[in-house]
Amino acid sequence: MVKKLLHTRYRVTDLEKTVGFYRDVLGLEEVRRHTSGRGSQLVFFQAPGSEELIEICKYDASGPVQVGPDLTHLAFEVEDIEAFARHSAALGYPLSDGPHKSSNGSAMAFIDAPEGYEVELIQPAKTP
Repeated sequence: MVKKLLHTRYRVTDLEKTVGFYRDVLGLEEVRRHTSGRGSQLVFFQAPGSEELIEICKYDASGPVQVGPDLTHLAFEVEDIEAFARHSAALGYPLSDGPHKSSNGSAMAFIDAPEGYEVELIQPAKTP
């Protein structure tokens, strides 16, 4: 039986552009970087308040990266979705969808990472 989720991997073509997105746009912390025994260039990120890591992998020997629509996405909680939208647009990454408000007061939006992976942003409902 598994004990816990350790990381999720996304393979990319342009490692440094993607690293910049996760660091500068999303504000994740780069926790380690190395080259694996088989030659994969790996960069691991962590979101504040999370144990799980996101592994960004550049491994040209696997062939071209093909990101399928609706295959997978990461979801992050944000404090202020409108402020995030302004921040990300100023860095060249406008929201691709939303924000949309729900009946309970939460909001959600989407942004596309450089390789085409979709990232969901969720602003929880404000508690009275």
